[in-house]
Amino acid sequence: MDLKLQGKVALVTGSTKGIGRGIVETLAAEGCQLGICARNSDEVKQAVEELSAKGATVVGSAVDVADADSLAHWVNHCADTLGGIDIFVPNVSAGGADASEDGWRANFEADMLSTWRGVQLVQPWLEKSASGAIVVISSTAALEAFAGAVPYSAIKAALLNYAGNLAQDLAPQGIRVNAVSPGPVFIEGGAWDQIKQAMPEIYEGTLANIPMGRMGSAREIADMVAFLASPRSGFTTGTNVVLDGGFTKRLQF
Repeated sequence: MDLKLQGKVALVTGSTKGIGRGIVETLAAEGCQLGICARNSDEVKQAVEELSAKGATVVGSAVDVADADSLAHWVNHCADTLGGIDIFVPNVSAGGADASEDGWRANFEADMLSTWRGVQLVQPWLEKSASGAIVVISSTAALEAFAGAVPYSAIKAALLNYAGNLAQDLAPQGIRVNAVSPGPVFIEGGAWDQIKQAMPEIYEGTLANIPMGRMGSAREIADMVAFLASPRSGFTTGTNVVLDGGFTKRLQF
């Protein structure tokens, strides 16, 4: 199915590895022009080279999304260079920060505040697009009790509330807002790979609770993000798509 993404400009934060890299790889394959960023300049340079070698048009910068000026410079540079913005995917996360005050602040600033700032920056450009779309990356940790009272789960839940309300606010401007909540995703070198090596009993226990018998892949998450961002999903807004192989046990209505 042609997602009608050819020539669209997509900005994705945290896009040099993991789910973010999967998202930009998929969007590039669908014909999008890309704005990518991460904190490590060498990783950004390598990602730009690899994506460009596959024929994609890519603008990349080293960005700390918790730094408002750095984020603003990247968004404006991408928009000016690529001729606008059609899609925004705020993917960056501080991950499983500890439950200290510093941990709460890290998750709030990297996950929540940077998403809000990014939306403020891209909104004027999305309003000019014929198919403006935002896809927020949450987690199944936001949906059910998991791993205790930690900042990651709480902030991911806050993102879902924000995305749902934002969808109502921006629909009159022609901008769709949706969310994706991945369950356990196995990425070589990623969090679940590290858990498998260091705490195999937790890894195996989690795997046993996934009815499909495996963890997800970055590509599977990316495919759903691409669909929600595309004109093919033009009547979809305010939804949260759970991709977890049945890991969460609540009924989806």
